[in-house]
Amino acid sequence: MLKELRPALVVFGLLTALTGAAYPALITGIAQAVFPDQANGSLIVQDGEAVGSRLIGQTFADPGHFWGRPSATAPMSFNAAASSGSNQGPLNPALEEAVKGRIEALKASDPSQTAAIPVDLVTASGSGLDPHISVAAAQWQAPRVARSRNLSGAQVGELIARHTEGRQLAVLGEPRINVLELNLALDNLASAR
Repeated sequence: MLKELRPALVVFGLLTALTGAAYPALITGIAQAVFPDQANGSLIVQDGEAVGSRLIGQTFADPGHFWGRPSATAPMSFNAAASSGSNQGPLNPALEEAVKGRIEALKASDPSQTAAIPVDLVTASGSGLDPHISVAAAQWQAPRVARSRNLSGAQVGELIARHTEGRQLAVLGEPRINVLELNLALDNLASAR
């Protein structure tokens, strides 16, 4: 019996070493050499301290900051360990109620804003972690942010334009803005004044 068991154990040991150690080490080494920023979480570092990731949204509630898309993760917002959509279809009454509540909250945050609210400000992304908003969503929030920070509309508009990312490969998706990077630029502008 040992004669039949020995080759199986040898193959098991070799495959474990190959697929459990050698291959992951090789791929990790290539990732660190070729894409070090992405391999380490695309972290945004400010003053030597990580303040967030370019890939995961954060909650901003202060009227002087731009707000991102709602998060569908639980038990807390933008919980990367619980990435998922809400799984609520367009006819689900719970989704309709959530969107109505978000619309009311946005209108209450800036009663003078009468333009239509962009859909990405009231609906979560498929992952529930999206760090981006549309240019329209940033422009909708710009008057509130400008008033809260005593900035001109032109200054806020310039920041929006500077932080607008184009379509991927010039054809995929829509122009978008990373909310964390835009808010950090706002904070830096305020501290420079």
